[in-house]
Amino acid sequence: MNRSRTSTAVGFRRFRIWLAALILLCQGMQGLDVRAQSLEERIRDQQEMTVESNEIPGWPAGPVVTAESAILIEAETGAILYAKNIHARQYPASTTKILTAYLTLKYCEDLDVTTTVSRNAADQAADSSVCGLKEGDVLRIRDLFYGMLLRSGNDAAIVIAEHISGSVEAFAELMNREAAMLGATQSHFVNPNGLPDPEHYTSVYDLYLMLAAAVKYETFVDAIHMDAYTASYRDAAGAAVQKTWENTNLYINGQAEAPDGIEIIGGKTGTTNDAGYCLALYSRKASGEELISIVLKADVRANLYLLMNEMLEKAGG
Repeated sequence: MNRSRTSTAVGFRRFRIWLAALILLCQGMQGLDVRAQSLEERIRDQQEMTVESNEIPGWPAGPVVTAESAILIEAETGAILYAKNIHARQYPASTTKILTAYLTLKYCEDLDVTTTVSRNAADQAADSSVCGLKEGDVLRIRDLFYGMLLRSGNDAAIVIAEHISGSVEAFAELMNREAAMLGATQSHFVNPNGLPDPEHYTSVYDLYLMLAAAVKYETFVDAIHMDAYTASYRDAAGAAVQKTWENTNLYINGQAEAPDGIEIIGGKTGTTNDAGYCLALYSRKASGEELISIVLKADVRANLYLLMNEMLEKAGG
């Protein structure tokens, strides 16, 4: 009798997960909204957006949040626990570097191979997130990989792209092919670092697919879990250079605290005026289940982490 009840309960749970996934994946796909809005208008619009997972009968209600897209998924089963505009196209900012990191590990067999920083890679805007690389610097791919993920170096991402494909344009073509192979149907990329461009976009569901692929690599998981990384390399004149890059993820650098029963493994942040505040996160429940949670276009950084905690609390310890 107990075995029969257990089997029935498991079967019902699987049916609910299947039904939830079907409903969410059939939601309408939306384009990028590039209207100029005040902060007050953006917050109002974000709060009025439908939380699709709330429409599933018997499914736990999710929080009303000031972000345009969000998702929470069980990594192993793919069960969607929370969904808001999961197929809407959004600017990803530096969460783009998740895909760049995945391709680095897929196409670079030896991360200790060195490469030289080009003028193009070193030529970044003064207010851009960079590792501070100079033209002619010689670094290992490993150093660039950590600098890209922890410090969110736009310059490091370009060096990697040029090393793998010869140019940013060719690497963007590779990004689009590989994203399509992962099933990312609402994504298009034109650069490896996520700097704003009308033709550079993704969705939280597509980003989940990319992060799920990346965390299969132990090197990626190790990198996003580090609070800091020190790189030693040579400049164009052959002089020794040493730099330490700290993780921009507030959970990892100690500025944000996760809910009880949740261990933050790591993730990737992203911020631009067009993209708002973004975070893709990989975490683990006390029971051992792994979670992927993503927020795109939060209005302010504080709300980004507030929403992430609210979603993780819904998942339970």
